[in-house]
Amino acid sequence: MRIARFTTGEDPAYGLVDGAGAKIAEITGDPLYMKIELTGRTYAVDDVRLLAPVIPRSKVIGIGKNYADHAAEMGGEAPAEPLMFLVPNTAVVGPGDPVVMPPQSQNVHYEGELAVVIGRMCKDVAPEDAMSVIFGYTCANDVTARDLQSSDGQWSRAKGFDTFCPLGPWIETDLDPADQRLVVRRDGEVVQDGHTSDMVHGIAALIAHASAAFTLLPGDVILTGTPAGVGPVQPGQRVEVEISDIGVLSNPFVRH
Repeated sequence: MRIARFTTGEDPAYGLVDGAGAKIAEITGDPLYMKIELTGRTYAVDDVRLLAPVIPRSKVIGIGKNYADHAAEMGGEAPAEPLMFLVPNTAVVGPGDPVVMPPQSQNVHYEGELAVVIGRMCKDVAPEDAMSVIFGYTCANDVTARDLQSSDGQWSRAKGFDTFCPLGPWIETDLDPADQRLVVRRDGEVVQDGHTSDMVHGIAALIAHASAAFTLLPGDVILTGTPAGVGPVQPGQRVEVEISDIGVLSNPFVRH
């Protein structure tokens, strides 16, 4: 099931997207908290504006260096335990929204990732129970001001600017995340091409590790790391993150 958040120019609504990604059937309320019921209204996806499929009420949890090839290209090895950082929910934008490159940085990078959306409040989740707390999955771009990441010595500012966490185009609830192909294109050129099977720490381990530290709330998002091939973006370029059984998240980059 594909669940999108959208607007026709009025208040945001949720809907079910068909398999072709062409039609969206409106539903009542927020599916994270309410039973899904159709309103009877249907729209062409091209006639609505898709929004970020979820705005985390609490937090976005990022995972660093979770692909060995990416850790190597950054000059190190993958950590023995998941390397976590927090991104403010004000960084979240949706498909098509511009990523605003701030004046503080001259080296902004894309990082395509699979994102996990949490479906219920949980704490200290055992790995064998982790899949039961997942609502679904979406595409993410963990945008990073690489120069600030280096100069700050920690990652909050470098990854937390407004618009630095595009999510979308929708949430896929029926997904096997074990071996999804993840492709990133910059102005149509493939720059990242990996598989989720190459994660150092799998999704169950990430949920267990994160929930041992933080209570996870419905709508919280875990970014699961990026494969090799990260690189800079220039103003005016567009970055697409495609995950095989989800879809394509596309965003233009602009200078502040």
